[in-house]
Amino acid sequence: MLRLLGEVSAGETDLGPPKQRCLLAALAVDAGQVVPVDRLLDRVWGNDVPRRGRETLHSYLSRLRQALAGGEVGIARRSGGYVLRGPVDLHRSRELCAAGRAESPAEAARLFAEALELWRGEPLAGLSGEWAAEERDRLAQERLAVLHDHVDARLRLGHGAQLVAELAALAAEHPLDERVAGQYLTALHQAGRTADALEHYRLVRERLVAELGADPGAALQDLHTQLLAGAPKASRAVPRQLPGTPTPFVGRRAELDRLDAAVAGSTGAVVISAIAGAGGIGKTWLALHWAHERSDRFPDGQLFVDLLGFTPDNAPLDPATVLRGFLDALGVAAEQIPAEPHAREALFRSLVADRRMLVLLDNAATADQVVPLLPGGHACTVLVTSRRVLSTLIARHGAGHLDLTVLGEAESRTLLEHRLGAARVAAEPNAVTALLDWCRGFPLALGLLAGRALTNPGLSLTGLAAELREFGVDALDDDDPLASLPAVMVSSHRALSEDQQRVFGLLAIAPGPDIGLPAAASLAGLTPAATTRVLRELQLASLLFQDSRGRYAMHDLIRAYAATTEVHDETAVLRVTDFYLHTARTAAYLVDPHQSRVELGPPATGALPVEFPDSAAAVAWLDSEYACLQALLHQAAAERRHEVVWQIAWTQRIYVHRRGTYQEDLEMWRLAAESSRHLPDVRNRVRAHLRLGRAHVRLDQFDEAADTLHRALAQAQEHGLVTQMNAHFDLAWMWERRGEEHRALDHARQALTIARDHDENLVGEALNLVGWHAARTGDYDMARSHCEEALEIHRANDYPLGIATTVDSLGYVDHFTGRHREAIARHRQSITMLRELGYHAEVIADVFEHLGRPHAALGERKQAHAAWTEARELYLRLDRTADAERMSELLEHLG
Repeated sequence: MLRLLGEVSAGETDLGPPKQRCLLAALAVDAGQVVPVDRLLDRVWGNDVPRRGRETLHSYLSRLRQALAGGEVGIARRSGGYVLRGPVDLHRSRELCAAGRAESPAEAARLFAEALELWRGEPLAGLSGEWAAEERDRLAQERLAVLHDHVDARLRLGHGAQLVAELAALAAEHPLDERVAGQYLTALHQAGRTADALEHYRLVRERLVAELGADPGAALQDLHTQLLAGAPKASRAVPRQLPGTPTPFVGRRAELDRLDAAVAGSTGAVVISAIAGAGGIGKTWLALHWAHERSDRFPDGQLFVDLLGFTPDNAPLDPATVLRGFLDALGVAAEQIPAEPHAREALFRSLVADRRMLVLLDNAATADQVVPLLPGGHACTVLVTSRRVLSTLIARHGAGHLDLTVLGEAESRTLLEHRLGAARVAAEPNAVTALLDWCRGFPLALGLLAGRALTNPGLSLTGLAAELREFGVDALDDDDPLASLPAVMVSSHRALSEDQQRVFGLLAIAPGPDIGLPAAASLAGLTPAATTRVLRELQLASLLFQDSRGRYAMHDLIRAYAATTEVHDETAVLRVTDFYLHTARTAAYLVDPHQSRVELGPPATGALPVEFPDSAAAVAWLDSEYACLQALLHQAAAERRHEVVWQIAWTQRIYVHRRGTYQEDLEMWRLAAESSRHLPDVRNRVRAHLRLGRAHVRLDQFDEAADTLHRALAQAQEHGLVTQMNAHFDLAWMWERRGEEHRALDHARQALTIARDHDENLVGEALNLVGWHAARTGDYDMARSHCEEALEIHRANDYPLGIATTVDSLGYVDHFTGRHREAIARHRQSITMLRELGYHAEVIADVFEHLGRPHAALGERKQAHAAWTEARELYLRLDRTADAERMSELLEHLG
């Protein structure tokens, strides 16, 4: 058997050097499946594939095939790649666990124990590289999940007394893990130590309240109650993200049974596409009801997202954006979330690989939108709803297909009875029959009609049926359920007051997938109190819903209809635009008070920008409104409101950069650069191209960066603008990233000359830039003199960021001139200041790299190791693979 769960080995067979063993592992993790050559190259070398990488790969494969010849493991070539055949301990472990989850407690305990015996130490031991590290982390999570499952099985057998010591250690190691806490409580109770179990619950509760500000979840509280009553159950985690299911729920028995059967019959990750041809057929209704009713099947949590696949005027959510939200929900700190989409996918899969979780992906546009969000393990269940049949999921990912049709007449009648009351329905049987015939079993139409009747108790059902006839009951003769919806919405709309109708129409043109109360008030031109009253009425009419964050949104079909009722109101557009612009500017300056300010006129009458008490509140607002601000940016670009595009981009630049979403940053500045061509102020045109060039540099798109930055420089020189200095700043950075330090120094000197002639406030930054690049070229005397002068200016101007970066530069000079103790002190001062200023990993990572060098020069291996390890971790979070590998090499040489 080929072993991956420890040192990579195949009995006594010599598997060759580390890269060759890494190649074998890269095939073995997908044993039985064809692995493309490009994927093998990526797993073995990452971004550093050698020039003759394919030849080297084929050489390794030839040697491995020779080494494994005659054994039970072999490698075969297939179209597009290679496949490994034969037993692998990882896959054997998964087979045992899958069997264990379907067996009785005794047999499950035996199977889980057998699976755990296959884990002989750190997985993939002896292999290095980004892929091996990611896979090792994921496998470590997988082993922990197996261990938890084994403990659960033994607790069901009543073996708690034998598990007390083991679980005590786990509880100490994971004091906030409620699953571990539940297992420990159960073991203590089974050991006859219920009093100790109750005391441990008290300690866990106090710690959760103190550290997280929350009580234990429902599962742990239930277990505590059961302990008090002397009858404990197995512990389970609590669902977290599912919205409340729309009520009442009727019918769909066959569909619920099919979902149950699909999950029960699967040994791996389950993907169910609950798909119909029309929106409003009840896909989300069904999925949420099933998820809530079967919540005990998902003890490790539930994730939910509306992917906005068919939402009018809003692009489908980018999977990378969704993954950021999921990683947030899984407890990953913002600064630890990778910038690049593929790195986010890997981290997400690692975190959920072996958790028994539900992932509900609602309203998907395409399979491509869904695939990056699929867990890679065998424990998760995935529900996907979409208006399309997602053939790729069915063909390539084993998804089950569930075609959702309309409700039957009996179910439709039951739904109305639940909503309106049996007495009211029975009082007007002919009208009810007419309403049911009109709705044709369409759940959204039924819900809207019920809402109309509920909010107008004086309106008879006969009168409501008459209104429907007036607005086109015969439109359903073609048996197209969608044809009824406009008429349903018309009747609901007519029942609204004038103010409600106006706000209903305006909400359809608001940027973004949802809206907060302040933005809605600005859009409507009403006070917040008056706006709240109107929004509440729209909720009662089933035309609007409010989520758990207090934000308002419409079903996509309702929003599409609402857009047809709105007579374009330029003043409303101006009010909501000014609300977002002025509030975003206020938030931006709280996030970074030293950034240059965008000039805005006074807000339009009726716009109500928000003020914030501190920077934390500003960041929270920017987080919640990010999608709306980006939607406003794209909306303004489409409508050729060029000044607005520029203003949004300028107010968002620091925040978007700090998010680490560099692709989004690039797209934002592409739009801003295009719009800037139509602006009268050439300075803004130059600024937009500078920012666009900078975005290209961050993504190592150097040719595009050079072209854009040189164009900006030429424009700035032509018009005599001081921003030509910024162009030299960015070109210096670009050439440094490309390894051409003398060209970088040349641009830094030109920037300093311009700064001295035009802008004394920027002389300090230019001096530091020259000093830094002089140091990089080995001219340490020039470097020190320039940086010391820069430091004096920054201190005189009380510019903490400038002080922090210049101190780091001086530390770099100190190290290379033999003043290692001074260098260490400077680098540590820089790190402290940058953290206090709230700067993210991109800035601090480089300083940690610098810090390691003087420690290493002084023989302080432990301190150097700590600094370079921190730098490597930060580089990995930023997806700066080459820099991370450089740190790994330094650590390897350090020993």
